[in-house]
Amino acid sequence: MTHPLRPWRDTLEELGVVGLVPPPPVVPPAPEPLRAAESPAWEPPKVARPPAPPARPQPVAPVPFMPPTDPVGCPSPEIVAACASLEELEARIQGCKACPLGNHRLRFVFGEGDPKARLMFIGEGPGQEEDLKGRPFVGRAGELLDKMIAAIGLKRSQVYIANVVKCRPPDNRTPTAQEAQRCLGYLHRQIQLVNPGAIVLLGKTPLQELLGITTGITRIRGQWQRLGEIPVMPTFHPAYVLRQYTQEVRAAVWSDLKAAKAWLDKAEPNSTLPPSTENR
Repeated sequence: MTHPLRPWRDTLEELGVVGLVPPPPVVPPAPEPLRAAESPAWEPPKVARPPAPPARPQPVAPVPFMPPTDPVGCPSPEIVAACASLEELEARIQGCKACPLGNHRLRFVFGEGDPKARLMFIGEGPGQEEDLKGRPFVGRAGELLDKMIAAIGLKRSQVYIANVVKCRPPDNRTPTAQEAQRCLGYLHRQIQLVNPGAIVLLGKTPLQELLGITTGITRIRGQWQRLGEIPVMPTFHPAYVLRQYTQEVRAAVWSDLKAAKAWLDKAEPNSTLPPSTENR
């Protein structure tokens, strides 16, 4: 069927009039629907993963301490008993590493004083200053001990000073029972060689390790005890006095030292122990 406007258009073209009638619009073909396989899949934006934390190191079991077996690192009781003088004893045991303390010390602190002193002082163990210098009681507590000795009319050179352990415990902690036991044989031989008329124990550690008394220094101080046939006076350690610098504590120590000195002044050879001494 002929379009009604076709003649009119033909006439216009014959007259040279062209382009007045727009061509019919060209409709693009509809796109074919995408197949499911061709549809782009949506993907979430990629986020970088944080780096994994470093693995925690697994705890390493401590290596059990094994004491040396040579006579220098671990002197036998027979070697110790055979020493006839303090000098020989020190030479025999100064290389000792029979407990863990020996591996960390700077200096071996044997002891010092009159080898025939009538009064002997026994403390706990070396501190930092003692570890540096190799001498017992040379720090602040040692300065106070010197004053305590002078207060009863003696000089440091007239007494003998030693400790339960010869090596400094880490951070000045109290030596363990095992550490103390390793050194007690050396201390007993020192006492035998000095053979004092009386001993002053400074603090709870020598009281516990030498006499086996665990009651505590506060309750036992000022009461005569006995180590073999030697009278023993327990009192506070100078380091404790520095921490608790009260009139009561200082008076207690002064009373204990006066009692020890009075016993020495009155003691006769082969005399009996003070009346309050307990046999142990």
